[in-house]
Amino acid sequence: MSKIVILKASPRKNGNSNTLAAAFAEKAKKAGASVTEYDVTNMQIGGCRSCYGCMTKGVCVFHDDFEKVAEALRDADGIVIASPVYWYTFPAQIKAVIDRWFSLYAAGNDFSGKKAALLSCCEEETVETFDGIRLSFEKTMALMKAEIVGEVLIPKVYDVGEIKSTNGEEQARALARKFF
Repeated sequence: MSKIVILKASPRKNGNSNTLAAAFAEKAKKAGASVTEYDVTNMQIGGCRSCYGCMTKGVCVFHDDFEKVAEALRDADGIVIASPVYWYTFPAQIKAVIDRWFSLYAAGNDFSGKKAALLSCCEEETVETFDGIRLSFEKTMALMKAEIVGEVLIPKVYDVGEIKSTNGEEQARALARKFF
């Protein structure tokens, strides 16, 4: 059975990127995956402090909710980030999580054999708005040696529920199939 971790980064509980995550999770579960979702906006996760303690201890030396996320990421077969675009990049809450992945990297962990995907939406009309979030995601996954199997990027949605007027959920379900 595949284990997939979804990191949700929308501060809005019923936000559009969370709707994409729900569609992805539904399809993945129907295909037999074990899906664990973390709403990182409701977790206590501080940013990397660049102390390099992880390089000597093999784990991040600061104790907070990242420990749960890190364990899940190490054990996962697939990783999905579901995030809106905030100021042309990731929101602060998921950025803190991504920065703390340095501890996984420094400890010699990598995501070889893991599949990864990005689900995102934004208010602006052009797909170029996703450039910052895509570059960060793609470079992070390349460094961690994960295989990116796809991205769902939906522009022109802002108000809660607007994603329903797009084919975003359909795209998210189709992306879930690529994990099997």
